[in-house]
Amino acid sequence: MAKAKRQYVCQNCGGVSYRWQGQCGDCGEWNTLVEEAPETVFSAKHDLSKGGRALALETLGEHSPMPERMLCGIAEFDRALGGGFVAGSATLIGGDPGIGKSTLLLQAAGRLAKAGRSVVYISGEEAAGQVRLRAQRLGLGEAPVALASATSVRDILATLEGRAADFVVIDSIQTMHSDLIDSAPGTVSQVRASAQELIRYAKDSGAAVVLVGHVTKDGTIAGPRVLEHMVDTVLSFEGERSHLYRILRAVKNRFGGTDEIGVFAMGEEGLGEVANPSSLFLTDRSRDVPGSVVFPALEGTRPVLVEVQALTVRLASGATPRRAVVGWDGGRLAMVLAVLEARCGLQMGAAEVYLNIAGGYRLTDPAADLAVAAALISAFSERPVPSDAIVFGELSLSGEVRPVAHDALRLREAAKLGFSKGWGPKGMKAVKGIGVNGFGRLGELVDLMLGRD
Repeated sequence: MAKAKRQYVCQNCGGVSYRWQGQCGDCGEWNTLVEEAPETVFSAKHDLSKGGRALALETLGEHSPMPERMLCGIAEFDRALGGGFVAGSATLIGGDPGIGKSTLLLQAAGRLAKAGRSVVYISGEEAAGQVRLRAQRLGLGEAPVALASATSVRDILATLEGRAADFVVIDSIQTMHSDLIDSAPGTVSQVRASAQELIRYAKDSGAAVVLVGHVTKDGTIAGPRVLEHMVDTVLSFEGERSHLYRILRAVKNRFGGTDEIGVFAMGEEGLGEVANPSSLFLTDRSRDVPGSVVFPALEGTRPVLVEVQALTVRLASGATPRRAVVGWDGGRLAMVLAVLEARCGLQMGAAEVYLNIAGGYRLTDPAADLAVAAALISAFSERPVPSDAIVFGELSLSGEVRPVAHDALRLREAAKLGFSKGWGPKGMKAVKGIGVNGFGRLGELVDLMLGRD
């Protein structure tokens, strides 16, 4: 019998190598290759003479009822999920350590249990007593949540088999291990196998299973990317621990949209809902300060007003300028700077540029291009943007200001918060309470802000 080859699996991307090396050849990470038992070799050809079950095929025209949803009682959580947890679904939630994943799930579990649902909370990182103490601090000490501390998937499934659970939390999937796989907990093979067994339990029993996942240093969920393909919903819990707010963002959702967010604020009694995020991000905003611009970001169907801050510092000739950005794409900042210099004549190549999205918010909306450009122009010329104006629009490399989606929705949200001016793409329609100023090219905005004729 031939000796099985050793294989080394990257714990970051799941790539396989048959010899150890310091750097993974697939993702480029260092010291992530771990030796694991080789997988069993199988034949790709099935012998149908030994039998097989014929599948019952259905047509697209047959009626399929809408899946049953469970509202956890936290409106922002239900919004991010698209209307609540779906029975028989598997949800993966990831975030930085200490961001509040366990706190949020314990709050959801407590409310579901008080509403009459059968809830089981399995912790592989904490003892049941620790979870109980946290529940008491959150005011959920009387909630009928069944607690256990375990890491064996076999033991967990044996425990759940005798219960008709509606909602199950596994905290976290990286601590689980299956005795069917000969490798240490947390490895790629163990995470994949453990998740597969728990997801199969969710589909067979109809329980909504939530898996907590660790994240890597760059913020992505640790383990193989196949884990994200296996589950029905992937939620990312974002925010800085030094700030009060947290954002729950749907990255993948088979039962709803992936453009909704839930906003929370961390307090003494856990995570509280933020019904109006715009007022939170604009709290104590300094007015008439050069480099400060308000941008109406759009998260799904919800507009959120955030402050874009820019600072430029002119350097002596020969010095190397620095570019620093927090909360936005650094490559997109470089593009906006290039357009300002090449198309508008602003010599910003010799100046240091710092860009920050206030409150630690992370912008992905392409409509932020014009707001960032306005902040840079304001900081470079030391002329503030009117404090009652919002700015939005997408830029092209030719300097053209392009239309963006849902401009009326952005303007209406700004009008509610007392803004009276809207600067954006040409052709947008004014709404009640706010006037608009449209620009076809970025140079028109530069002329307006610099007072050119």
